[in-house]
Amino acid sequence: MSISEKLLQFIWQFQYYNKSELLTQNGERLTIQNPGQYNSNQGPDFSNARINLDSTTWAGTIELHLKTSDWNRHKHQHDPNYNNVILHVVWEDDMPIDERSQEKTTTASLQNIPVLELGSRIPKILLHRYDDLMQSNSFIPCEKSIPLVKDIVWESWKENLLATRLMRKAALVEDLLRQNNFHWEETCWWMIARNFGIKVNAETFEAIARSLPLNLLARHKGQVHQVEALLLGQAGLLEQTFTEKYPIMLQQEYRFLQTKYNLKPILMPIHLLRMRPGNFPAIRLAELAILIHQSTHLFSKIKEARSIADIRSFFEVTANDYWHYHYQLDELAAFKKKKIGDSMTDNIIINSVAPMLFAYGTYHKDNRFKEKALDCLGQVKPERNSITEGFRALQVENKNARDSQALIELRNEFCEKKRCLDCAIGNAILKRPES
Repeated sequence: MSISEKLLQFIWQFQYYNKSELLTQNGERLTIQNPGQYNSNQGPDFSNARINLDSTTWAGTIELHLKTSDWNRHKHQHDPNYNNVILHVVWEDDMPIDERSQEKTTTASLQNIPVLELGSRIPKILLHRYDDLMQSNSFIPCEKSIPLVKDIVWESWKENLLATRLMRKAALVEDLLRQNNFHWEETCWWMIARNFGIKVNAETFEAIARSLPLNLLARHKGQVHQVEALLLGQAGLLEQTFTEKYPIMLQQEYRFLQTKYNLKPILMPIHLLRMRPGNFPAIRLAELAILIHQSTHLFSKIKEARSIADIRSFFEVTANDYWHYHYQLDELAAFKKKKIGDSMTDNIIINSVAPMLFAYGTYHKDNRFKEKALDCLGQVKPERNSITEGFRALQVENKNARDSQALIELRNEFCEKKRCLDCAIGNAILKRPES
């Protein structure tokens, strides 16, 4: 059966052990008045604790280890951060009292600190539940116990997960902002371009956007074929010999503009494997060119938009007529208008619009934009992928993008890493009464 220091900390934090007639290893009567607050920084595990030892009340910090000897192994006896420890809580006391008394006396030496052994006081059912979670190879460790978790726990935890995910994405946006001297419109351009590349070409499309600043594109946005030539050329898609007039014209335009602006094509691959034709890179770049052609100060418009319908309207983009008969340059295909569909627009709102709004609200300390980001996600359909399908099979509610983003965060950051002790769902399962 597995036991970890993290589990011991969890047990101590929530006081899940038999607290009757507590005695230290020295035989002193012990009462826990306050177990303290968990400390994630340097120093003892719990601060602001309060205990009663025989007839004396002590206030200070508490340190936890699996074994008493871990105290010296971690060299706490030489660390002044541990001078205020009033109790050493262990799973197993493996250090005889006479051995502790032979130590060189220091403030933080074990000779001066009472030890409480918890191993025999912890319910076996809790240990078995934890062991089951750690040994599970299922989609999520706790999937067999999911029906036992109350809806209110799910709703509260999903809100927490969503906020955490958006804060992390906002930090990534701020990192991009630092790279371009806090140019919000430029950052929005980079992120939306990355979105157009979908997952497989995301980094390549972002590199293309970085190589073509908005002030350069603005000079040519009135001539959509020039914007298209710049995007396709920087992607390396205008290097072959063409037979059709349109790609030949794009090639000529790009060569002129490349020389004029001393453009260096990006040296990153464009991928086509296992991709639906509608997501082919040339199609997405042609649509991106139209977006540039018809957009001015896009992020400002997003900030000012009064409804999700207004935001969607910004991405109602259809590639020019040439692409109605092509999926790739110089390769004729059956007629089909190439436009951004609802699912692609949803993807842009989820992965670019909402993070940008949340980052803007965070940076400017304006909750209106953070709430707007949350509202956008609440009005977008939930994502469909292997993670959300896994939760759907477990009948976990996934009614909109707020839910799906929270579930993706849960699986990636908690379930995959077996962080059940840090998860509200894992906590609810471990803490539920014996059945």
